[in-house]
Amino acid sequence: MDLIKRGVVEIIPEEELVKKIENSIKTGKPLRVKLGCDPTRPDLHLGHSVVLRKLRHFQELGHIAILIIGDFTAMIGDPSGQNKTRPQLSFEETRVNGQTYFEQAKKILLPERVEIRYNSEWLGKMTFEDVIRLASKYTVARMLERDDFTKRYKSGEPISIHELLYPLAQAMDSVAIEADVELGGTDQKFNLLVGRDIQREFGQEPQVIITTPLLVGTDGVEKMSKSLGNYIALNDPPFEMYGKTMSIPDELIYDYFLLTTDLSPAEIEQIKKQLQDPNVNPRDLKRKLAWELVRMYHGVEAANKAQDEFDKIFVKKEIPDEIEEFEIDSKDEKIRLVDLLVHTKLASSKSEAKRLIQLGGVSIDGNRINDIDTIVELKESFVIKVGKRKFLRIKPKIKN
Repeated sequence: MDLIKRGVVEIIPEEELVKKIENSIKTGKPLRVKLGCDPTRPDLHLGHSVVLRKLRHFQELGHIAILIIGDFTAMIGDPSGQNKTRPQLSFEETRVNGQTYFEQAKKILLPERVEIRYNSEWLGKMTFEDVIRLASKYTVARMLERDDFTKRYKSGEPISIHELLYPLAQAMDSVAIEADVELGGTDQKFNLLVGRDIQREFGQEPQVIITTPLLVGTDGVEKMSKSLGNYIALNDPPFEMYGKTMSIPDELIYDYFLLTTDLSPAEIEQIKKQLQDPNVNPRDLKRKLAWELVRMYHGVEAANKAQDEFDKIFVKKEIPDEIEEFEIDSKDEKIRLVDLLVHTKLASSKSEAKRLIQLGGVSIDGNRINDIDTIVELKESFVIKVGKRKFLRIKPKIKN
């Protein structure tokens, strides 16, 4: 229970989980622990790792992890936290994304103790009569108790009928696999509770639900999200992962250690004490966190290399050893810096290039450029730096 409760917000109800575990030990039958995966977002980040790591904890305790790839429910679109109807995906898109999800999840889970199921297996076979019978087991009033539905209803935002079916469809996943436990972020609490109710309606012992926190992103404000750009992806290269971790606000250090690393409870407690010690520089703890995360996803050698590279650039203010090169053809010997940034894809547009320059985010051979009208001479190679971690060596190739 100490391991299961680590970094958890709620266990509903905890006494039922204790009984399930006791019975599992007595009978030798592992618990079936379910996690629903949303294949609309195939790129996983540290925010996703929080609940995946909790699933890994159950695996380490001898239980079976069941990943439900929501290929069928993705065609509805989970309305959790949404202030408008979500776009629906095609069945083919959900299958492709689902496979990508699993490949990344294997970085955390024990593959030999994972059961992969696609919910089209049972939801796709339901007749309209089956759907009507299922819908009769839940009321509109109870559905509108859900926070996001309540807000949208009061503000006059449309709520489509198919969205009301999503929690019921997710509940049917629990019925189909006879889940003992279901995991999810705090934003999934309503859906998970519906699963308990529907299991009862089908004569099953209701699942225990366990909610995990929503990890705050690198901006220190919003929950981690790729769309907000405040994420650390599980597939990020080592240096990128290290650098992004070093950018998190100091107040997030403890939560990141607790929710995203393998450190023992004693080590986590030590981190907590160090954060309260005015003689300890939080930056040193962040270095430890960044190294630990890179080690987990890329290995010790990559973690050491990323740390050395980071120190070289940001502590010693040197240029990294390995820089991508870009050979530029030009009939002229000069080019506007704005055009160069767009041409090399260091900026997505001229307006973004100008903004980067005006904010002081662009330098050439270590010299910061502030003038958006700067002209760059293309006579010999030079290194251009954009932001904190983007370097590119420009090699001019003059055409006569």
